[in-house]
Amino acid sequence: MCTSINYKTKHMYFGRTLDYDISYHEQICIVPRKYPFHFRHRDTIETHYAIIGMACVMDGYPLFMDGCNEKGLAIAGLNFVGNAYYSKVTKEKENICQFELIPYILSFCKNVAEVKARVRKIAIVDTPYSKRLPVASLHYLISDGKDAITVEPTKEGIMIYDNPIGVLTNNPPFPFQMSNLNNYMGLSNQNPKNTFLSQIELHSISRGMGALGLPGDLSSPSRFVRASFVKWNSIAKDDEHSSVNQFFHILNSVEQQRGCCMVEDQFEITIYTSCMNLNKGIYYYTTYGNHQITAISLFEENLDTDKLILYKLIKEEQIQQYNFK
Repeated sequence: MCTSINYKTKHMYFGRTLDYDISYHEQICIVPRKYPFHFRHRDTIETHYAIIGMACVMDGYPLFMDGCNEKGLAIAGLNFVGNAYYSKVTKEKENICQFELIPYILSFCKNVAEVKARVRKIAIVDTPYSKRLPVASLHYLISDGKDAITVEPTKEGIMIYDNPIGVLTNNPPFPFQMSNLNNYMGLSNQNPKNTFLSQIELHSISRGMGALGLPGDLSSPSRFVRASFVKWNSIAKDDEHSSVNQFFHILNSVEQQRGCCMVEDQFEITIYTSCMNLNKGIYYYTTYGNHQITAISLFEENLDTDKLILYKLIKEEQIQQYNFK
């Protein structure tokens, strides 16, 4: 279960929560321009756009959960279990494995328009990375500095939807999530007016009652509504610190706390929350155990090499102690 958004102030920001019951030892991964991407069903590419994102690195290969490239294009993969469908290898289209899709898009595309054109020419195939790592069932939020789309591989084909709300969670499919917003069109950040019964004087008994009915549970449709409401009512200054701070506050509205969502004998939690400045190539993150925001810059590295650059996540809480001896 995850939530992803984009958010624009002076710059465009993009990020997500990764909500799951197990960690894949993810870390920040920078892929320089000359790192060779070996694809299973197409030729290796020796040069491409530089990429920064969160990845599980196995055998020297980055399996990305999310990321952005040096041109300001970002993508996040979110669980879509039961609806995601991948085809067999075909001669009719370019075959891209599910685990290759994020690096494929970020390697070649600099904006959403180019993503749409490429996705229409590919087949996302069900070749697993390895026998011990099954194919993940995902759909995707993709954003540049202006537009966003949702890409959903289904039995009917790869569906591409314009995403004007800039939000994605999990099941059901994206058209339902957008239609479901109609049920909440009466919510407001203003104090409500009495439209219930004009003959009786009714008044607000608390601040915030304009949002009465905003769902607070952890289900995907509820998180979609809540993230959309909070995002579109959020106000931030244009400077970097204010924008990043507000971005994390938006996603904190849908975070999952340990103990609230049981999965067999474990609990699903927000393992990490990310925020990317798509204009500056900066990747910010927090983890469940560490609320301090950590920042890593793509452009502070040598991007003309062929070796991955990795940063382990800081997972222990960083607490400033002022009057302790």
